Amino acid sequence: MREQSSTTHLDEVDLSILWQLQQDGRISISELARRIGLSQPATHTRLKRLETYNIIRRHVSLLDRDQLGLDLLCFFQVRLQAHSEEALIRFEEAVLALPAILECHYLTGEFDYLLKAVFRNRQELEHFDRRTLTPLPDVVHVITSVVLSEVKSTTVLPLPGDYAQ
Repeated sequence: MREQSSTTHLDEVDLSILWQLQQDGRISISELARRIGLSQPATHTRLKRLETYNIIRRHVSLLDRDQLGLDLLCFFQVRLQAHSEEALIRFEEAVLALPAILECHYLTGEFDYLLKAVFRNRQELEHFDRRTLTPLPDVVHVITSVVLSEVKSTTVLPLPGDYAQ
């Protein structure tokens, strides 16, 4: 599969499809076709092309973490002692195996990684911090921040033209 490197090949119909899917990932092909003004076969072809180019990576359901009892959202700033390729890979592989971690970002600046994680309560957070994260190889410093409230949380990406608004 060839990967698309830019949005230059996306026309207004493609952008409309992407916008509709970000609003409702379970929309039927027939309803999507109706909303964008194309036939069902043409809509299906466009959708498959967007998937082939990995513009649409996958279709998921977004779950409500509060309804699942995952009330505690936290961020961890992590500094590693070693910065060799092997140390980074060891840390990243360990993080990939931890279900509580929702996101892991390799950073520039004072800290090496920013992690986003969820927990049911303070006890889970403490256990994770003391017995899981801090003992990982090469971890020398962790700053934990507990989120008091989410001002904005979205999975909707801005599409070309959205920045003008």
